[in-house]
Amino acid sequence: MNRSSLSVLGCYVLWGLLPIFWKLLANVDSVYVLAQRVLFSCIFCLAIILLKKNGSSVKNILKSKTERRRYFVCGILISINWGVYILTIAMGKILEASLAYYMNPLFSVVIGALIFKEKLSAFQWVSVGLAFVGVMISVIAYGNVPYLAIIIGLSFALYGAMKKTIKAESEVSICMETMSVLPLALVFIAYAQASGYTSFSSLSTTEMLLLIASGPVTSIPLMLFAKGIKETSITTSGILMYVNPTLQLLVGVLIYNEVFTKMNAITFAFVWAAVILFVLDSLNKHKVKA
Repeated sequence: MNRSSLSVLGCYVLWGLLPIFWKLLANVDSVYVLAQRVLFSCIFCLAIILLKKNGSSVKNILKSKTERRRYFVCGILISINWGVYILTIAMGKILEASLAYYMNPLFSVVIGALIFKEKLSAFQWVSVGLAFVGVMISVIAYGNVPYLAIIIGLSFALYGAMKKTIKAESEVSICMETMSVLPLALVFIAYAQASGYTSFSSLSTTEMLLLIASGPVTSIPLMLFAKGIKETSITTSGILMYVNPTLQLLVGVLIYNEVFTKMNAITFAFVWAAVILFVLDSLNKHKVKA
């Protein structure tokens, strides 16, 4: 596994632990949390850009209509992902959030094959098949279509595909993505403040600090992802993604006492069998190349 793949893996580990952070903001309106998350993420990334004296990169992107559109699409996709995820955690459905990221790699593999023409080896196909069976067992066990999980998983898969077309440094990329949707976030924050719906001053000191911290908490994993995804195939990224939902599942069960059913156990077994098979296949290929 190269440095790029390790960066993507590090991102997924941090994301797997994020339910703990967002659970602390469960009493704050989810849309308001999303708006503040966009604002403070943009501020955090902009500060890094200024410290690195890399403002010219932002100016060059702003001059290109095509680039602005590309970042706007990324901004919309990641905002949908963030918003629905925050809502899911606030509703006490961490296991459903974990299901979303079990499903995400399946979306990523399909996108990788259809858009980037990535080819899977026989072992990788078996790996994906095992993961698919495990996920479908959980989907069937729900008794209905888990819309929140599907929206979270699909929006991030599409976001990952879009990131493959972006060449800017990670902090510049994230800054532009959040900046592109910042006007929408600011409008909602102003509305919430003026209407008394939610205001920053009405929050507890802890909630205020958590919202401010949402900038680096959001941006640092995304920087790792943006740095690593450029040289990591969509397929590899998709398989590594399983680390994220597994950690989320453990957080939901061990920390927040969500019920871990027999169906959860079956899905868990199928998914990790897929991961182990994929890793062994990757190691074998590495030895052959060496």
